[in-house]
Amino acid sequence: MQKYNDIDFNNKTVLITGGAGFIGSNLAFYFQENYPEATVVIFDSFRSGERLSNGNLKSFGHYKNLVGFNGIVISGDINDAKALKELEESYSFDYIFHQAAISDTTASEQDLMIRTNVNAYENLLKIAIKHQANMIYASSAATYGDSDRFEVGYEQPNNVYGFSKVMMDNISYRYIKKGVNISIVGLKYFNVYGQREFFKNNTASMVVQFGHQILAGLTPKLFEGSDKILRDFIYIEDVIQANIRASSPKKSGVYNVGTGKARSFEDIVNILQKELKIDNGKEYIPNPFVGQYQFFTEANIETTKDALGYEPRFEMEDGIRAYLHEIERLFEMEIENG
Repeated sequence: MQKYNDIDFNNKTVLITGGAGFIGSNLAFYFQENYPEATVVIFDSFRSGERLSNGNLKSFGHYKNLVGFNGIVISGDINDAKALKELEESYSFDYIFHQAAISDTTASEQDLMIRTNVNAYENLLKIAIKHQANMIYASSAATYGDSDRFEVGYEQPNNVYGFSKVMMDNISYRYIKKGVNISIVGLKYFNVYGQREFFKNNTASMVVQFGHQILAGLTPKLFEGSDKILRDFIYIEDVIQANIRASSPKKSGVYNVGTGKARSFEDIVNILQKELKIDNGKEYIPNPFVGQYQFFTEANIETTKDALGYEPRFEMEDGIRAYLHEIERLFEMEIENG
């Protein structure tokens, strides 16, 4: 990945929570490839097989996302005060990229969600302030929920995950208002897809899921009316760009990270089948998530462009094309060979 700003992260110490997950691991390799003298510390609650009540894994952190990484890897839970204290005392961080969370939008464990996403964030923010480390954290487009306006200030979360991210943003505003000695930037990710998401299992993007259905010779299953279900799908490299630019913002705040262009699930299947040169047709099934499902998202990214200098580089066609080799590799290595 190309460098996205003028900061020299060499000889800086960077903490990435959730660093064995999808976005965190991509950040880790960004620093490794571009700033080999940076000290990169991964803190992640690696998967243990423990599951939530909906049957999904509690943690998506996977060692395979970090194969080839040569930085520091620490297994730990951000809810563990002792583990956070050890982090605080063992390092002097310059930047904290906080990606760790219970990120399953269908999870119903409200207590765990609030403790992990809200309370632990504030504890980590206090460490950032003590270390004078700029804080960049993962918010989410799930904060908008039923809103028809995808701008900061128009959040209407319709699940506890979206609510927890609103609460994180509120904490950030409170500390920004205090005039703390660091920058604090929350990034509301829209529908992210790309390399290293596979181990999110059935919560991985429909790009990789549809890709593997097609490669398996199956007919991709779409919800009825999928041509009218529009989302802002953003390729992982643009998400990394946003994170890096957020490390030295013009202004602290919360910003959308998307492309600013809504596309349909139907588009995903059409592009994949074209690029794979496989046409398995399409099958339409009823949508079981009506009532807790966003039928339209499209990021307003004007403030993101202004405050961060962010400019999305990948249209959906470009992102899927860049991702295709990895989709095929995963199918051969992880699915066919188990």
